[in-house]
Amino acid sequence: MGELPRYEYVKLADRIAAEIASGKLPSGAALPGERAMTELYGVSIGTVRRAVSELRSRGLVATLPAKGTFVL
Repeated sequence: MGELPRYEYVKLADRIAAEIASGKLPSGAALPGERAMTELYGVSIGTVRRAVSELRSRGLVATLPAKGTFVL
């Protein structure tokens, strides 16, 4: 049996996590806004929201209301 397919939001979360790990997105850096991320990564806004939620659950980012989402 092969690997199970991964959801798009998990793929996006993994991609952003890799950018954080590589230093492309350093600690304290703000992630782009949701609409910008839809264009940047070519995914829907729902996918972006679920990916950011996944990154929060992994402890990689924090979202501050009316401020944005930042790398921890």
